[in-house]
Amino acid sequence: MRYAVLGTGEVGRTLGGRLVELGHEVTLGSRVKDNPVALEWATASAERARAGTFAEAAASAEVVINAVGGRVALDALRAVGAEHLDGKVVVDVSNPLAFEDGQPRLDPVESDSVGEQIQRAFPHARVVKTLNTVNCQVMVDPGRVPGAHHLFVCGEDAGAKEQVTALLGEFGWPAERVLDLGGIRAARVTEMYLPLWLTLMRTLGTADFNIEVRRAD
Repeated sequence: MRYAVLGTGEVGRTLGGRLVELGHEVTLGSRVKDNPVALEWATASAERARAGTFAEAAASAEVVINAVGGRVALDALRAVGAEHLDGKVVVDVSNPLAFEDGQPRLDPVESDSVGEQIQRAFPHARVVKTLNTVNCQVMVDPGRVPGAHHLFVCGEDAGAKEQVTALLGEFGWPAERVLDLGGIRAARVTEMYLPLWLTLMRTLGTADFNIEVRRAD
């Protein structure tokens, strides 16, 4: 598969690197063509790794992964252009996080989500929200956390969610540990989980953790 990973931060580089290891072609996208972080990543990763602008990365990709911060996600995707997103699966792993006085803050929150904003802005894209409830290392290596812990997916397109669940399986997440929350509106609740995740990280002293959902028989 050909993937575009938008964002040169730790999340984007980690996802892109794992996809390359799995044998996929990956272009790491950034705002400028000669982004030094993206170029260094592409040089160090493999011959299947490339760097380019957001639009260049998405143009030839079959799947686009949004790994930029939630508050700038729409700007990044507008730079891609609807013509490079229409009909494609767009995996949104972002959270709309900011800090005020050292405390985490989300915007939007409760009445909207980044996932919904992306779907509204690009109605012909097949948006799936997932992976935003775990650390990027756990995203691509769930075995860092013992036990049968869970991920979530949501989106309007059932086929897109099946395709993303298969990708998660390549990362090591069995299908039975991926819970489908329904339509893209459920992105609100997964994004609102982030303040609790941050509190747990501080309490536990590590980012290698996740939650397990148990249902009574």
